[in-house]
Amino acid sequence: MTIHEQIKNEIKEAMLAKNEMRLSVLRGLLAAFVNELVSQKRKPQEILPDEDAITVVKRSAKQRKESIEQFTKGGRIDLAKTEEAELVYLQKYIPAGMSIDDIKKVVLAKKEEMGVVDKSKSGQLVGAIMKELKGKADGADVKKAVEEIFN
Repeated sequence: MTIHEQIKNEIKEAMLAKNEMRLSVLRGLLAAFVNELVSQKRKPQEILPDEDAITVVKRSAKQRKESIEQFTKGGRIDLAKTEEAELVYLQKYIPAGMSIDDIKKVVLAKKEEMGVVDKSKSGQLVGAIMKELKGKADGADVKKAVEEIFN
């Protein structure tokens, strides 16, 4: 069962359980999936492949994290708590990423392969690593690993 199909089923469960927060998050995800399908010039009733679905879920999670940060800065702790609760539901669908140590091994191998010797080419290195680890590692973790290697 794909993530898209799983979320459709969980919407029904959330309705039966009368869990408004979960239902709201799942409906938002389903709408984002349909938007993604339409942006890919596909029919809205099609099922989004897991790779694309994970990308959409990660995008939604990132939006929640940014909102939490902004609400906290603005002193709106009540809104930040709501976003945090929604983020918990979203993280259920995001596969665990690579650890920093695993990323460092890939960084070292790619550094050798590309012949990068100084920090000035670190942007190109990060780009190449992100292309190689697409969906497996967080961009911030890759950037951190590259910076640690050059320091």
